Amino acid sequence: MTMTSMILKYRIATQADLTDLVHLINAAYRQKNENTWTTEAEFVVGERISCNQLEQQLENNHFHLLVAEFEHQIVACIALTFDALAVEIGTFAIAPDWQNQGFGKLVLAYAETYALSIQADLEVYVMWVLNVRTELIEFYTRRGYVQTGVVEDYPLDANVGIPQVDLHLVEMRKVIQ
Repeated sequence: MTMTSMILKYRIATQADLTDLVHLINAAYRQKNENTWTTEAEFVVGERISCNQLEQQLENNHFHLLVAEFEHQIVACIALTFDALAVEIGTFAIAPDWQNQGFGKLVLAYAETYALSIQADLEVYVMWVLNVRTELIEFYTRRGYVQTGVVEDYPLDANVGIPQVDLHLVEMRKVIQ
């Protein structure tokens, strides 16, 4: 076990985490600093998520939001939404100061294992990535995800930010062996 994996503690998010999680998610998706490589700041402006949106998601029984903590501070989160034999992975955020240190790989691997512990008959992991995020698509490809060719419009009515360029969502899947 690496030092990186030993220091993170995982748990399910609670309503008490809302403020910290909204800050983390918006920072990871919309801020840019020297460590950040997952930001959408140059492509989308505005909040990625609000307290109200996250609170509604947490009330969904099919939605599990995992948090990773270091010394009781939330440094990452990742969501799993279960649907029949698939689980959609989303709301994946690593605190900007924690990026580029291998934590994303660990959090994603933990989430995949956790999903199978909840629903052992899962057949596929599904995620949606912005088409312009080539470095992120490559990251997921290295983890076994494949682009399916399914493309959807950016969800303008979802209140997840305003695109500054032409954006689409690209579906990626990983078949569970």
